Amino acid sequence: MTGSEANSASYADRAIYQVFIEAPIRTVWDTLVKTDEALPFFFGALCDTEDGLKPGGKMRMITPDRKFASVVGEVLDFSPPHRYAHTMMFTQYDDGPVTVIYELTEVEGGTDFKLITENVPAGTKTEKSMVPGGKFITENFKALVETGKPKFSGRMVMMLGPLLGMMTPKQCRIENWPFRAD
Repeated sequence: MTGSEANSASYADRAIYQVFIEAPIRTVWDTLVKTDEALPFFFGALCDTEDGLKPGGKMRMITPDRKFASVVGEVLDFSPPHRYAHTMMFTQYDDGPVTVIYELTEVEGGTDFKLITENVPAGTKTEKSMVPGGKFITENFKALVETGKPKFSGRMVMMLGPLLGMMTPKQCRIENWPFRAD
């Protein structure tokens, strides 16, 4: 595999998206776990947490204007700079949660990055979104870390994000997805 390829291998309800990133593991990790800015590789979403990324903590991916949540979940593992795992559920679908794992391994010349999805029910809307999403995330993440900017597709998502907000279903409004149920 060359440094510019993003490969996908599916195993029943598990998919692995892997890419080599020409950057130190710490740089890759710090970019992955940012919670203070919109992330083009996460479709322009901002990672929002109640008290930081830590096991048992709630997380959600929200629009920069904080009006909508696209994904909600719970952190399962947070072991800097090698592993971050969380559950996730798309707020626009009725499908149950799945598991997402990011594994980073320091190798000569950079970092081996894996995005692993598990327990994705076949034939669901979640599966149909996650298959192309895995490739989009790994390719744009690699480009952002190596060059400081995402690929064209990531830049388009960032640019079109505010317009897409007008078409976001009401069930995705952030008030429907609080960190704690009162």
